[in-house]
Amino acid sequence: MKSFRVSLVPVLALLLLLAGCANRPVNSPIAEVDRNGGYRFATRQFYDSDKENLVILAFSGGGTRAAAFSYGVLEELKRAELVTRAGKKVRLLDEVDIITGVSGGSFTALAYGLYGDRLFDDYERRFLKRDVQGDLLSRFLNPENWSALWSKGWGRSEMAAQMYDEILFNGATFGDLARGNGPLIMATATDISTGSRFTFVQSEFDLICSDLNAVPLSRAAAASSAVPLVLSPVTFNNYGGTCKYQWPSWAVAMMDPTKHVRPAGRSLQRLKELENVQDGANRPYLHLVDGGLADNLGMRGVLEAMEELEAARSLRKKTRLDDVRRMVVFVVNSLSVPRTNWDQSERPPNDVAILLKATGVPIDRNSYESVELLKDIVARWKILRQVRENKEFAVGASGKFKELLDVPDVEIYPIDVSFQALDDPAEFAYLNDLPTSFVLSDEAVDRLRAAAGKIIRSSPEFQRLVKDTGAVMVTPPDAATPGAK
Repeated sequence: MKSFRVSLVPVLALLLLLAGCANRPVNSPIAEVDRNGGYRFATRQFYDSDKENLVILAFSGGGTRAAAFSYGVLEELKRAELVTRAGKKVRLLDEVDIITGVSGGSFTALAYGLYGDRLFDDYERRFLKRDVQGDLLSRFLNPENWSALWSKGWGRSEMAAQMYDEILFNGATFGDLARGNGPLIMATATDISTGSRFTFVQSEFDLICSDLNAVPLSRAAAASSAVPLVLSPVTFNNYGGTCKYQWPSWAVAMMDPTKHVRPAGRSLQRLKELENVQDGANRPYLHLVDGGLADNLGMRGVLEAMEELEAARSLRKKTRLDDVRRMVVFVVNSLSVPRTNWDQSERPPNDVAILLKATGVPIDRNSYESVELLKDIVARWKILRQVRENKEFAVGASGKFKELLDVPDVEIYPIDVSFQALDDPAEFAYLNDLPTSFVLSDEAVDRLRAAAGKIIRSSPEFQRLVKDTGAVMVTPPDAATPGAK
């Protein structure tokens, strides 16, 4: 027994030594903000030949269910070959400018930003039809990894990021996205200290005075999908206040109480949240978790951008969206509300079930509100434009009232891509009961992909878009089948 105790000492010492060897990646600081550089919307405009149309895809969270459903949207937009009035053939997929991604949806968004059309060759095999959840669990339970998991600042999400890099991202960083010519990819996480969202774009990394280009895509995906308790937060250094950051002119105008700016409550609240991030002296670290806690649809940034556009117009300020005449927003919502039999029993559900439900209900409600707010903005802008265009009314209107009517001349197409849009009750029930996990059957993946295409083709707003642009669908609807290349 004595010899066993003696031999155990060097083993424990070795484990403690190894525990200090696993360190999280540290994001690098920048000395000064460069608004013309880095991975941001302004720099992506160089690749956009069509300034009048803005096409946005918003991919929700929901594990592999969300990743497969959003992948089905990409497949459908790839198949949707349009012929313009000028006779030019374009794929709707090539018209996409921005893709927002949350949690499971961030994997599809980031992977498409990295690989483009090459994604359609092997994304199923590498991620969608892989037991990612089982692979992660086996790594967590492997004793060889325990010392790393005990390390300070390095936890389960860092190990997950390491695996995501191996199976999907191949060491790529945001610098690789910046050098490409694809759409802007905006993966979103949640700052667990404040509950506000944090998006992986250089404009937000400017606030923490850090270089996004060097950040691995795998860490962004890990942060965006770091479900609390199941996975650990992903930590970033905050150097805010050290790089001479200045607010954009439109933001300064909106924050000035002496300016009579049309209300933009969401945008102003967002500015206050971002101002808090700049306090790097008192907040030297940011701990990021699942983006679904702050915005499970990835839609809040879109809504705020629309408010900015409206408020800036009243100030006669030029914005990055000023030239846009047509905005197409695909709201890809894989929200599911699995049925329970709780109300059939006198015994209440257990604590774990209640905790999961209590977390999910606010997220689901916020997702619904985001979609409805978008629809409200669409309706309000349309009505105000109609009033403004009434010549008899315009002659007698006061100058202040005319200013309120000065909404952007943007036609908006909100295309709802959600399970609720299915007209097949049996298919809705099947998809709605799929779990939020990182493993699904091959059949479930294929049915999710097929459903996305069917919902888009039957969408009244999508049909209106096709009609208004003078385009025709070249690819017949029945050509859309799971696995089509």
